[in-house]
Amino acid sequence: MYQFDTRACALGEGLLWHPLSKQLYWFDILGRKLMTRGPDGPREWSFDEAVSAAGWVSRNLLFVASETQLFTFDVETAEVNTVVQLDADNPATRSNDGRADPHGGFWIGTMGKKFEPGVAAIFRYYRGELRRIVDGVTVSNSICFAPDGRTAYYTDTPTRQIMALPLDADGWPTGTAHIHIDLSGERPLPDGSIVDGEGAIWNAQWNMGRVARYLPDGRFDYAVEVPARRATCPALGGPDLKTLFVGTARMGLDDPSPDDGVVFAQEVEVPGLPEYRVVL
Repeated sequence: MYQFDTRACALGEGLLWHPLSKQLYWFDILGRKLMTRGPDGPREWSFDEAVSAAGWVSRNLLFVASETQLFTFDVETAEVNTVVQLDADNPATRSNDGRADPHGGFWIGTMGKKFEPGVAAIFRYYRGELRRIVDGVTVSNSICFAPDGRTAYYTDTPTRQIMALPLDADGWPTGTAHIHIDLSGERPLPDGSIVDGEGAIWNAQWNMGRVARYLPDGRFDYAVEVPARRATCPALGGPDLKTLFVGTARMGLDDPSPDDGVVFAQEVEVPGLPEYRVVL
């Protein structure tokens, strides 16, 4: 695994491989930055509050989740347009993990800024409506979707359980979530996840220095080691969607190494799925 980008993030998160511009975007949540590395080299943009996750609307327009809102952001003009407020009346929370679903919706989870138990939630934005999906969350993570669009996955990280939630034809929940991957008796803390072209989940595991792949039935397959201790979020991109990118963090480390907080990459055998477009 090699360093894809050497800029160290306090909390690198929200990796997004843009299928049109063919470049990787990610966030330093605590640094309040959106970052990218494309054909013209590295770029970054700063914001007035924490930003954590994004989907894409067009080649230049991203759909971004911040501490208090969902907004569109033009990477060429840096124009910001608010779409909807996000739990803005709850000062204890900020946005965390999020991803577009196969129906054109955007799921975004929040978390307690001081890890306060149960103060956060997971929301879905779809065609102008923002709806609260899961309540009583502490740290939302692992938001991703089965290829057929009929199952959403997520975790409340401290539970060490990745849940599966059935969805209807429009992508709204239609049943009760059940445990899909149970790590409650193990060391890994599940962070961000993606689903590959075979329906398997790739999960970044905090403090474990790895990304683990789980088969569609939830069984562990194998793990890819990451040189940094705190892997946060994976993405599958590159020309054939076979480059595994991994974001990392250096927050809370007394002796961070040059590897902690940077984005890594490695070629893998199984391709990913193109990130879905957000329908406004």
